[in-house]
Amino acid sequence: MDSVIDIEGLSIAFDQGGVRTEVLHELDLKIAPGEFVAIVGPSGVGKSTLLRVLIGLATPSAGTVRLNPDVKAERAMALVFQDSRLLPWRRILANVCFGLEKTQLSRAERRERALATLAGVGLRDVAGRFPHQLSGGQRQRVALARALAVRPAILLMDEPFSALDVQTREGLQDELIRVQSASGQTVLFVTHDIDEAVYLADRVVALGGHPGEVKISLEIDVPHPRSRENPHLRDFAARIRAVLFAETLVREDWVI
Repeated sequence: MDSVIDIEGLSIAFDQGGVRTEVLHELDLKIAPGEFVAIVGPSGVGKSTLLRVLIGLATPSAGTVRLNPDVKAERAMALVFQDSRLLPWRRILANVCFGLEKTQLSRAERRERALATLAGVGLRDVAGRFPHQLSGGQRQRVALARALAVRPAILLMDEPFSALDVQTREGLQDELIRVQSASGQTVLFVTHDIDEAVYLADRVVALGGHPGEVKISLEIDVPHPRSRENPHLRDFAARIRAVLFAETLVREDWVI
């Protein structure tokens, strides 16, 4: 089966003030259709930079990046950020419609799809509200709905739950698993929370070092639905920590 994302020898470096800094070094990564892959690692290791390359906002210094999205998908990919980035002057329905406005869908079709997508994340009843009238968790659900509404082949997520309280974050994790299972979309999920990664993903890829490189890639062969107290998940998390922390002290920006 062809990979949806096929990265070989990817290196990324930036020049600033005459100093060249390599962020990622010869990274190899293949992601299969429908696979949920989580990328973990400390701040500054290049996790978000990798997403920027995939979405076309950063240029590799070396290596190749090949995308083979499902031809039936309406868009190759969509990105969900750490903050919801909703337009505050638009109602929730209009925010979800935003990505559909340059499509050939009629206004009625855009509205119908946006409402259906909001219903899919449990928020159809807030379609007429403004972003400031929602909780942080609800706003992130709207951001997810906005991304899903364009029907991307690949869903990129850049630490989307990190700013939320524990209860809200866990609820959204379960919501994401449900949505991804129903849609079969390929997901590349960036997080610095190892426990979150092993709970969500089919596979966890840990980046470490300076510049960042793959330190370990683990298949999380625990079927869904999962329990956060599952000892096998704890074992996977412990293996990842052992590999990453063997080369550095525990840092403040890690959730351990």
